[in-house]
Amino acid sequence: MIQLKSILNCIDNSGAALVECALVVGQKKHARIGDRIVVVVKEHRAASASGMAGMSNAQKVKRGDIRHAVVVRTKYPMLRRDGSQVKFDDNACVLLNKAGDPIGSRINGVVAAELKRKKWSKILSMAPMNA
Repeated sequence: MIQLKSILNCIDNSGAALVECALVVGQKKHARIGDRIVVVVKEHRAASASGMAGMSNAQKVKRGDIRHAVVVRTKYPMLRRDGSQVKFDDNACVLLNKAGDPIGSRINGVVAAELKRKKWSKILSMAPMNA
């Protein structure tokens, strides 16, 4: 469960490394997989360190930016309809633009298959693997 002040990893190539939850969109107290949240970029992934020095900075985010994001992994266990349970090692999200599309063009890491029911199929198609 993601709530106010929760720290999440950003798993896309938008330029953010760590983000902090500032607001859960909707009338909920906490967010689960597939929910939309508002985040503040706390730590920026250095462009030279990740080998993206030639990329333009037009789509990149920087420290202090406020963006929307969708939760793709949580440490809190989630019960599936078939009775199985899924939980991940970390809390992770993907940053979104104003239109609701992902800012990054690639996703690094596994995302939960529950995103399909929440209509985030674009994120599922960009991810290398679904769990």
